[in-house]
Amino acid sequence: MVKKISEKEFNEVKESKLAVIDFSAQWCGPCKMLAPILEDVSKELDGKAAFFNVDVDEAPALSNQFAIQNIPSLVVFKDGEKVDMQVGFQPRANLLQFINAHL
Repeated sequence: MVKKISEKEFNEVKESKLAVIDFSAQWCGPCKMLAPILEDVSKELDGKAAFFNVDVDEAPALSNQFAIQNIPSLVVFKDGEKVDMQVGFQPRANLLQFINAHL
């Protein structure tokens, strides 16, 4: 399950062994296409990685902190540290490969 978080809840990401954050926005077409795929991947990897969503319009400080310039952007955190980032829509197989590389 992908959990929507705010800036105040960001500590949950840092507490996760492996976390994937989807930076997106309500008005973004590719973000809307990615959301159900990411939800499906989150169920498949349940227990292996935590999945979060941050709306860039609602959390501009987080977007700036991680230099999010294009959406959707997926940022991977391992033990609280940013380790990788992927920008743009990706098919399911590519998402799994991207995330599995950090498991």
